[in-house]
Amino acid sequence: MSAPFRFGVNLFNSASRAEWVEKCRKAEQLGFDVLGVPDHLGFSAPFPAMLLAAEVTERARINTFVLNVPFYNPVLLAREVATVDLLSDGRIELGLGAGYVQAEFDAAGLPFPSGGRRVEQLAEAAATLRRLYADPEYQPRPAQAGGPPLLIAGWGDKLLRVAAEHADIVAFTGGTAADSGHITVASPDATAQRVEYVRGLLGERADSVEYNILVQAVVPGGERDEILERYAANLPDGAADLLEDIPVLLIGSPDELADRLRERRKRYGFNYITVQEPAMERFAEVIDLLR
Repeated sequence: MSAPFRFGVNLFNSASRAEWVEKCRKAEQLGFDVLGVPDHLGFSAPFPAMLLAAEVTERARINTFVLNVPFYNPVLLAREVATVDLLSDGRIELGLGAGYVQAEFDAAGLPFPSGGRRVEQLAEAAATLRRLYADPEYQPRPAQAGGPPLLIAGWGDKLLRVAAEHADIVAFTGGTAADSGHITVASPDATAQRVEYVRGLLGERADSVEYNILVQAVVPGGERDEILERYAANLPDGAADLLEDIPVLLIGSPDELADRLRERRKRYGFNYITVQEPAMERFAEVIDLLR
């Protein structure tokens, strides 16, 4: 039996408190289950934004999508997360990533470790969080037993191995990222291969772990050519013939997109769908159909 759909939206910067509050409430009213806060320089700091989002909404969960783990000391991060989980009455999901944009490390005056070392740092952080929250003497106590669910995002073998070991939610990034920040989107077959790789690693945990996909664009069918042009440098070979089937893109009418997401849940197991803020209202129509 397929897992029920869940829907998230990544919310970007706001110019004021009022604008952020309005945006969070609107996302919840549109039917989104999870409000995500990115972690990039030039964006709001995740934890204050998450806490306010939780304060002004009623049911939506709030997550980091995703933290740039090498920016953080794991023990201090555990305190931040536990505090926000406690003060939000346990509505937090914690999204973790290894970071991939060297320019952000340079701007922060931080060394940019190798890809392998960044994955090791993510694994160390996940293990530290699990260990601390399992300690009955740990303070502050998160509201959720064992701490918030962990979402770990990635694509390569090493990072997906970490996700298979520690994550409650495996978030497939849908492509490979260069240190420059450039992303190359994966084909449907490449995505299927990544999913099968994780399934093989999960073993007995396979039925208890959710699969997430971050959708980069949600557009009507009439904008197909525009998407081909806009993402030309990011798309795989032969994209013109398979554009509608690329998992990080949704192109078509609301009914077509609902059918496509049902198909992708069946093929890949993607039940947890996250979109970017510019697509929030358009995707809400799809949520209504899938509910």
